[in-house]
Amino acid sequence: MLKKTTSSHWGSYYAKVKNGKLIALEPYEKDLDPSLISEGMIDAIDDDLRIRKPHVRLGWYKDYLKEFKQNEKFALDRKRKKRGNDEFLEISWEEAIEIVSYELERVKTNFSNKSIFAGSYGWASSGRFHHAQSQLHRFFNCYGGYVKSVTTYSYAASETIIPHIVGMSYRKFLDEHTDWESIARNTEVILMFGSLPLKNSQVTSGGVGFHTTRLYLEKCKKNKVKFFNISPTNMEADKLVKADWIKIRPGTDTAFMLALAYILVRENLCDNAFLKKYCSGYDIFKDYLLGNKDGVKKNPKWAKKITGIEEKTFYKIVSSINNKRTLLTGSWSLQRQQYGEQPHWMVVVLAAMLGQIGLPGGGFGLGYSAENGIGNPVKNFKWPALNQFKNNVSDFIPVARYSDMLLNPGKKFTFNGSDYKYPNIKLVYWAGGNPFHHQMDLSKLTKASFKPDTIVTNEIWWNSLARYSDLIFPTSTNLERNDIGFRHWEQTVSPMHRAINPIGESKNDFEIFSLISKKLGFNKKFTENRTEMQWLEFLWIEARNLAKKNNFYLPSFREFWEGSFFEVLQPTHDQILLEDYIKNPESSPLSTPSKKIEIFSKVIDSFNYKDCPGHPSWLEPKEWLGAKIAKKYPLHLISGQPENRLHSQLDNGKHSQKMKVKQREMLKINPLDAKQRNLKNRDIVEVFNDRGACLAGIKISDEVMKGIVYLPVGAWYNPHKNENFCIHGNPNVLTDDIGCSSLSQGPSAHSTLVEIKKWKKDLPKISVFNLPVINKKIK
Repeated sequence: MLKKTTSSHWGSYYAKVKNGKLIALEPYEKDLDPSLISEGMIDAIDDDLRIRKPHVRLGWYKDYLKEFKQNEKFALDRKRKKRGNDEFLEISWEEAIEIVSYELERVKTNFSNKSIFAGSYGWASSGRFHHAQSQLHRFFNCYGGYVKSVTTYSYAASETIIPHIVGMSYRKFLDEHTDWESIARNTEVILMFGSLPLKNSQVTSGGVGFHTTRLYLEKCKKNKVKFFNISPTNMEADKLVKADWIKIRPGTDTAFMLALAYILVRENLCDNAFLKKYCSGYDIFKDYLLGNKDGVKKNPKWAKKITGIEEKTFYKIVSSINNKRTLLTGSWSLQRQQYGEQPHWMVVVLAAMLGQIGLPGGGFGLGYSAENGIGNPVKNFKWPALNQFKNNVSDFIPVARYSDMLLNPGKKFTFNGSDYKYPNIKLVYWAGGNPFHHQMDLSKLTKASFKPDTIVTNEIWWNSLARYSDLIFPTSTNLERNDIGFRHWEQTVSPMHRAINPIGESKNDFEIFSLISKKLGFNKKFTENRTEMQWLEFLWIEARNLAKKNNFYLPSFREFWEGSFFEVLQPTHDQILLEDYIKNPESSPLSTPSKKIEIFSKVIDSFNYKDCPGHPSWLEPKEWLGAKIAKKYPLHLISGQPENRLHSQLDNGKHSQKMKVKQREMLKINPLDAKQRNLKNRDIVEVFNDRGACLAGIKISDEVMKGIVYLPVGAWYNPHKNENFCIHGNPNVLTDDIGCSSLSQGPSAHSTLVEIKKWKKDLPKISVFNLPVINKKIK
């Protein structure tokens, strides 16, 4: 039996192989809390849904052949509206490369590179070289450029607002979070806004060496750190640390924090010296807080009507944190809602009022437990990566505006203080991403997907994206290629040895783009005449040189490749967010206009956005439990990350499937809400609003408060009769595709109201795990 080291976004493993078949993934021995997501790979890696050969959509192909013969500039209809339901034709690699090359040249020649969108979300492979996004962008930059996306679905609102407040790029901000060792030793109270989602910490983009979040939470508990969980849910980490659960209406965290701030002012508990020395614009915010301009005092009585929390609870929390080393944490889920910039901004402001930013175990953090790596004790180091070259196309979109881009070419949109126009996209190329998982309002996305002339995808399985594509290249998994496991926020480094041969005729992204670039005449520029192994050695040599400059040792490439997992970059001291600035504000000023923490931002105020004013404010969302529409749709839907897969990856695997209820995604509902609707465990229900509906299986649980339902994202989209009805349980048929605000244009999935009722009709059969109709020859 062979045993190969490998890495994934959810952990490090030894791949066990027998007779060329993967039979097990054994966790790295230093991982004391390994993720079971890996179990899904064992059966999925060679299941019936693997795409084994190149395919072309039949309706697209027939029109393409006519255009090719006549050398047409403009594409015919290509049966675009059959995307998602069409038949496919198996073709050779030679023909597939010929087709995509012709189509790229047609679009570039007749419409320019500004009509090509290259989509990738970076979660395809944890390996450094076979990083799908890097390969895709390098290819298109060699070809003259492409329309790109900026920001993320994970934290778009936060990553747009935080640089305005503390003057850091968001990556640097996350890199420099106060580490868990400092928290466990020094923190006395943690206020968790949105909880600490332990299931999310199974993963880190770029790979996990060994899981640490649960271990550090247990250490905090042992050291008697007091936790408050201000959240509509009480799961995993919240129970582990025995947090006091403050049940809050979703979307009202800003109002809650404003009331706490009000008490701090009225009871003279603010650190005014800190606010004066290290912050800018506090007096303007204070006027708003006290109601000096709008006549509304943001006190606990006011906040009670919004949050549903009793006035005495606000005073209890202030009493609990007074004269205590306190850490405020905000989950990324807080900002995936309408006006999502406000709660994260307010976390910073509230921490500033307490005056403990930059102190061991104090201050704030945004995203602890969202990924395993955030707060990990590790010496920061930037590992070498594949050079993507320069993009000569300046056009871009905020990533969550993908549907709007396809539906509204030429329409204006605002982003971070400037106005732009959506490009006119003719060709979309996806590698390492799935908009049918990430994008809000899948009915709208479906309509948007009918617009481009061509959609090309490098894909492993016949998921929703593959079915809505025109040309599909079969792509290998991380277990079918060689790579290097460099992990940011982690100390572990390892070779990633190919464990099994590629399934069918699948190839890695580097091989695919090498073939296309050869056909288009720039193979030498794209590959630099290096093979896969030569690239790995090249990146390793770069890493060794950088390591030497940063005073740590890496072995020769041969020693490394013949070895296994090992650790580097052990920290020499605790990392504390903004410590240098607090110690030396003159020599280490922030890169904000005021050189200080911006409680009021003149820059943001100058944008004149009604949906994102110059200081954190309570802005009433369109959908929340205090809105009029809540009478029609009285349940607030939270669509968080699943515990049994990464996003939609491996939903076809047994580990994900075994948690389904009658093959539908499981929905958690409070016992009182279930009783009111005469529901019992394992009932199938219809979850619906004006945008769409889906089916889900009930689990009655006290982990969600009354008025809340929890339906994880990631169920493969399985529309039935209409594109806005998913019989499998994908919550994004229900979510609204609107930006958080004019500033970030981020996703606002958590501002969603629904109703549910028991499904009494025959259950439609799940079809997304069946192969589409595939032809060997053209009809």
